[in-house]
This record gives sequence, C-alpha cells and structure tokens, in this order.
Amino acid sequence: MKYLGVLEGLLFVVGDEGITLDSICKIMDISETEAKDLLKKLKEKYEDISSGIRISYLGDAFKLTTKPEHKEFYQKLVGERGTSTLSASSLETLAIIAYNGPITRAEIDEMRGVDSSYVLKKLIVQDLIKVSGKSNLPGKPNLYEVTKYFLDYFGLATINDLPKLEKEDNQEENDLYRTIFKENE
Repeated sequence: MKYLGVLEGLLFVVGDEGITLDSICKIMDISETEAKDLLKKLKEKYEDISSGIRISYLGDAFKLTTKPEHKEFYQKLVGERGTSTLSASSLETLAIIAYNGPITRAEIDEMRGVDSSYVLKKLIVQDLIKVSGKSNLPGKPNLYEVTKYFLDYFGLATINDLPKLEKEDNQEENDLYRTIFKENE
C-alpha cells in the first residue's frame, strides 16, 4: 500500500519532533482509524529482528527511534563520554549553549546556520549538555544547557568563569547578511 510508504517518509522527515495522529490524518487526508491501522502495520514491520528502528509514541507524537537492544552500537558511534576529542562543530555548539543557555535547538541551528540534531545527541551522550526543561515557544521545544561535567571537562568552577566575549565597536548586532564585499555600481 502506497500510504504505508508515505507514513514512513513522514516519520523520517519530522525526525525528533515527531508527528501527531491528527497531523497524519490531515496531511494524508485519511481517517483516524486508517491512520491507526497504518501505524500498526508499520510498527509490526519494524518489530522484525532485521530492523534497527521502531515507532515510539512519546509526548503526544509518533516518531522513529532506535531499538534499545542495539544501544551499545549507537554508543560506539557517538563515542563514550570523555573518550573522544571534540569536533569543531561540537565545540561551536557547546560555546553557543554555554554562553546562551538555556537555549532551543532551533536557536542553536539559527546561530550555526546548520542542523545541530546529531551534534546535540552526541553532546548529550558525552554528558556535556542536558535537556533542562521546555521552552514556552509553540511546540514546547527542549531547552539545552551545559552540565557539571562540562565545567569539570573545561576546568571551570561555575559557568561565570567562562572567558568574557568582547564585541567589536563597529560590529552590528545580528546582522547575518552583512558582507565585507561591496557591490559594484
């Protein structure tokens, strides 16, 4: 059935945010009963031992998640806490969270200009950041902040011990589209 593939694609596209039953019905233009049947069929498909993912119902949304029995392999992928060096993207993300936290993933993505989902997952596994609550923004996104381990890792007693950032006098705030090149007239 083509709808099964559509539902699988929707679950993949929404990622960590997940999708509600109501949204599935509206997007696919199907009844709640049809949506539940599709979810059940897809869930059964993923229960096979050859599948590494499953459908989870978390909060009020359905999302694709990994199977817990494969956890040891996923931990090897993202690295054990303290056993790997931090990449430039990890350091950049950590700096944004340390100086601006608590902060949402969307705000981090906006500052970095790229999707930070993978880096955030990696930093959580390494215990350098944690989810500290929910934002009051629509959708109630997670708020991220650094952990006590982050302070230990970087030799800080408190977050206030971070080096102060100085802003250049001629730097305009949040001017993301400014360039050093001038247009020829």
